[in-house]
Amino acid sequence: MSTDVIAKLKQMAADPARVWLVGGLTYGELLAETGRLANTLVALGLEKGDRLLVQVEKCEAVLSVYLACLRTGVIFLPVNPGYTVAETEHFLHDAEPALAVTDPGRVNGLRALGARVIDLPGLLALSERQGADFSDPAQGPDDLAAILYTSGTTGRSKGVMLTRENLASNAEALVGLWRFTDRDVLLHVLPVFHTHGLFVATNCVLYSGASMIFQRAFQPAAVLAALPQATVMMGVPTFYTRLLADPGEMGAATAHMRLFISGSAPLSPATHAEWQDRTGHAILERYGMTETNMITSNPYDGARRAGTVGMPLPGVEVRITGPDGKALPQGEAGAIEVRGPNVFQGYWRLPEKTAEEFRDGWFITGDMGAVDARGYLSILGRAKDLVISGGLNVYPAEVEAALDDLPGVAASAVIGVPHPDFGEAVVACLVPDPGEILSETTIRAALRDRLAAFKLPKRVLILDDLPRNAMGKVQKAELRRIYQALFVDL
Repeated sequence: MSTDVIAKLKQMAADPARVWLVGGLTYGELLAETGRLANTLVALGLEKGDRLLVQVEKCEAVLSVYLACLRTGVIFLPVNPGYTVAETEHFLHDAEPALAVTDPGRVNGLRALGARVIDLPGLLALSERQGADFSDPAQGPDDLAAILYTSGTTGRSKGVMLTRENLASNAEALVGLWRFTDRDVLLHVLPVFHTHGLFVATNCVLYSGASMIFQRAFQPAAVLAALPQATVMMGVPTFYTRLLADPGEMGAATAHMRLFISGSAPLSPATHAEWQDRTGHAILERYGMTETNMITSNPYDGARRAGTVGMPLPGVEVRITGPDGKALPQGEAGAIEVRGPNVFQGYWRLPEKTAEEFRDGWFITGDMGAVDARGYLSILGRAKDLVISGGLNVYPAEVEAALDDLPGVAASAVIGVPHPDFGEAVVACLVPDPGEILSETTIRAALRDRLAAFKLPKRVLILDDLPRNAMGKVQKAELRRIYQALFVDL
């Protein structure tokens, strides 16, 4: 069993000078703040196993509320503050939280839905009246720590039940793999309602006794100004592309940095190469999901191979299976399945859906991939994004890689849409680099020597932007919806 998150917090707080937030709390002050908040939750009537919905704009206090939930056994339920009241209604009805913490402007809307609500300033004010000492109840590794809802791009979003051991085992594996120490300073620019910013970033800092520079939103100028004081940054691909758009000298700002990590969406080989050329740093790409925390990572020492997400974390197993569920030989493409202490307990109140997603103890991720001879995993796209054109399988990631290599292409997304002859047709959606003019004819011509004929896009659409979620993932379901009738009149 791994060291529990709160046990690690108390261990780190034993050094009164250890800094949690640069310019803010020490670990000792953090422990005291979480104690006051834990006492407040108990005073408000919350008990172990109750759910606390938290929907607030990113701020330092969210991390303290998360840790206070772990201390009490209350299940932390973060919700994207970008969701409307109507969208939040699903989480209120499905999770039935005992209390919702939100920003002042959302209180009336959530209250009208029948929720018991307090705004975050009000919760913090109540905590100031409480003592810092808190008697933590006994907790087990299989107790629920959090419920995170999936993005819900296809139907209702599902509540992913994560245990204390899920979080602890993943944090310990990542700290060792990525060589975190108490000398590190993480530049935290990610949202805290999502696995990446909430668990990966926060718990890596906590488990190593490191510090963090906490920025409430990603702003390129602010990030560049803070980099000289940091040693590690975690980001999504759009962060890196936006930083590369800055004409300034990146080398000076990043000279003393130890590690840049990217995840939550595929990083293009072109961005990987340009970042290394501009800064001298090879971005470390890893792979994870809400249901599994982190699964694989490129190595700290050794080749960080662009277009791959590396090898399984210690204690985590990955296999590639065919349609019959049997493991495929190395190099063959198929479904990615995973098992290990990082894998979630199941979907909240959806036992049948949970059973569907597991096979012989392995979680079926819904992603397609292949493992090469060196053991590196490549993601070929979501199973639902696989394009079957004329009876042949086309993996969008392969076509996207070819598109991203072309000059003038800033971003690409490949989808399948209904076609009267082929069943599905490959369609490429492209965003040009600033000032570049792309044409469908030249793009298709450039791909002819790179891709087999059946993989060539039947259409190339030049767009101003691609629809993305809060973590930068392209919403292909939305693209398919928009362009589903593209070939209807053929």
